[in-house]
Amino acid sequence: MSFRTLAACAASLLALSTSGLAAAQAAELLKTSELSLSTGGPMPAEQQALGFDHADLKFKILPDKKAIEGEATLTFTAKTPLDKLVLDFDRVFAIRTLTVDGKALKPSAWSNPEGRMTITLPKKITKGRQVTVVVAYDGAPLEAKRAPWDGGFVWSKTETGQPWIATAVQGDGCDIFWPCIDYPTGEPKLVDLHITVPAPLVAPANGVFLGMTEKDGWRTYNWRAKNPNTYAIALDVGPYEELTAPYKSRFGDSFPMSFWYLKGNAEKAKGLFAEFAPMLDFYEQMIGPYPFRDEKMGVVETPHLGMEHQTISAYGNKYAKEAYGFDWLLQHEFAHEWFGNQLTNTDNDDMWLHEGYGSYMQPLMSQWLHGDMEYMARLNQMRVDTKNRFPIVSGKQLKEDDVYNGDRGPGNDIYFKAANVLHTLRTLIGDGAFFKITRIAVYGRDDPKPGNFTTRYLGTKDFIKIVNQVTGKDYGWFFDVYLYEAPQPELIETREGGDLALRWKTPKDKPFPMPIEVKVGDKVVTIPMADGTGRVTVGDTVPVIVDPASKILRRQPYLEVFQAWKKVRDDAAKAEAEAKKKAEAEKK
Repeated sequence: MSFRTLAACAASLLALSTSGLAAAQAAELLKTSELSLSTGGPMPAEQQALGFDHADLKFKILPDKKAIEGEATLTFTAKTPLDKLVLDFDRVFAIRTLTVDGKALKPSAWSNPEGRMTITLPKKITKGRQVTVVVAYDGAPLEAKRAPWDGGFVWSKTETGQPWIATAVQGDGCDIFWPCIDYPTGEPKLVDLHITVPAPLVAPANGVFLGMTEKDGWRTYNWRAKNPNTYAIALDVGPYEELTAPYKSRFGDSFPMSFWYLKGNAEKAKGLFAEFAPMLDFYEQMIGPYPFRDEKMGVVETPHLGMEHQTISAYGNKYAKEAYGFDWLLQHEFAHEWFGNQLTNTDNDDMWLHEGYGSYMQPLMSQWLHGDMEYMARLNQMRVDTKNRFPIVSGKQLKEDDVYNGDRGPGNDIYFKAANVLHTLRTLIGDGAFFKITRIAVYGRDDPKPGNFTTRYLGTKDFIKIVNQVTGKDYGWFFDVYLYEAPQPELIETREGGDLALRWKTPKDKPFPMPIEVKVGDKVVTIPMADGTGRVTVGDTVPVIVDPASKILRRQPYLEVFQAWKKVRDDAAKAEAEAKKKAEAEKK
């Protein structure tokens, strides 16, 4: 029987039977669809017509079964008249009951063959009216094969054999474990979380802690969060202990810092926790107020590497030490509280605003702590790791995988190349303008203070508009080349008599009036390059160094030679390791 036939049979069973057993049996026939495994792209019109007011989510975690029981109470406001609701929800779950505004619907009133649930409303709702849908369900959610790079649940155990569970669904979306609107702009205004776990396990989560109750060997932890990204809503369960302390902000207030760590890691946890306050101070000085200070600054130790879950950042770097004096992963994920959770991209195509800025924060903190050497060292490694195969921005609505997958999209260039683009922009327009642009992009204003801003969406075009407004100049040419083209601009250097002639070469011969410095002997000369060309008299002077302060991201052929050599070496090492593994398996 084909997969499509299996799916059709299971969908029919779900539609025809009100029996929980039959629904569960039908769900077992289904696997997560390609639709559920993707996130983003063009949003259905029915979802664009909804304002997401409130998500009240109940989860009972069943570690032994690798399953959950859930109940989602979702309240929406109709922006236009609607006769049906369309939600994203993995079809692997058996739906026990579904009600709309308190009225139970028959199974024939909804369908979910491909992971996009369509609910026929009992009556049409008018513009401006609220509607509440309650979905009660259970099942085994998608298990992540390689979190956080692919999405799902991580069912792990601690060294002492206790359950250690986490979700990481950025790649596949919120619909992996609750019915939602799986798009960047699908944020609910308010989320309540009620997470029931076997005692004595602990379940830290997003937002403010509203208390814990315990009954019959089960604990229920209650949390409330405002305006979270849908993929940032996270479940974390384990035998946690908590470190907490108040952070006294440079803005005159204070708020709690908390770190949930595994029992047995207390000393290592104290070392990492000591980084929280200096890291917060860096961000509040360089960018602005921590956006979620009325909730908390939270981190939880996880069995996967990490993720920017709002107010409960996932940390799985195993307390590694590095030469720069702070934990890069902790700092990077925390960056997303500003670039991702406070400022949210309008589409996945604008994801560089999250990842590029988030990556630039590591060199910037190195500069803040220790000076220019470490700042440039980090940026140089990012430059080495840049691929330049696809543009950072396509100008189209994209699914998340079309951005992060380096075989068909920019991949890691939204981190590494974008960070160097921001460095180049900063050196071009100066620190004053650069950080003013950043504040306006993040907060919507240049004078952010606690309480005078709210979360916001931003796209690439919006960011360019801010740059132009702040500088009073049109920098479209800068972004046309760096974001919308894959190759980096190349500076062609030729000697003409005693002159060094310079010319910018760009894809499609796009304008690129990027000024450049040249060091001639001990003197640094700035060449305007207004029409993309320039020259400087050098004679027999040595040395002659173009861009001596490494201000400009540009093509460097010697890096391409190195990258090609490294790929051959790495491919050979991988093939050798696979052959060795195969030979050992055959011996067994």
